[in-house]
Amino acid sequence: MGAHVPIPIYERSIGQRLAFEGEQCTNCGTIAFPPKAACPGCQNDGLETTQLAGKGVVYSYTVIGKGGAPPEFTAQTSAEGRYVVAIVELDEGPRITAQVTDVDPDDVEIGMPVSGDIRRIYEEEGVVRYGFKFTPASD
Repeated sequence: MGAHVPIPIYERSIGQRLAFEGEQCTNCGTIAFPPKAACPGCQNDGLETTQLAGKGVVYSYTVIGKGGAPPEFTAQTSAEGRYVVAIVELDEGPRITAQVTDVDPDDVEIGMPVSGDIRRIYEEEGVVRYGFKFTPASD
C-alpha cells in the first residue's frame, strides 16, 4: 500500500497541507494538528484556530531505501537514494509524520531540532502533491 491520497480527499484537505495551522481546545488547551472535529484530549468540540511555528524535534525516524518506498516515491529514491521519514514532535506538542530532507540520513538523530517547510511531495494522476518536509534547524 502506498501513500496514495485520492484527488477529492487531497483537494478537501489542501488547506491543512499548506499551512502549519492547528486547533486549540477551548476547554483543556490541547493543540490538534492537523485540525480535528473534536479535541483529542477531552473530546470537546470547542476549538479555535491557532498558528503553529513549524518547529520541533525528531521523535522517531526510519530510513527508507530503494525497494522499500511506496510507488509514489520511486522517482525520488531513483534520484536521491535513501530518504528519512520521521515522526516530528512540534514545539506545541502534536506529532506529525513527514520527510526530513537536506541532510545525510546517517546524520539524523532522535531529538534533532528541525524546521518545517511546505514542499513538493510527489506527483500522481497529473497533480503535484504538496505537504510538509522538515530540515535540520539552523539555530
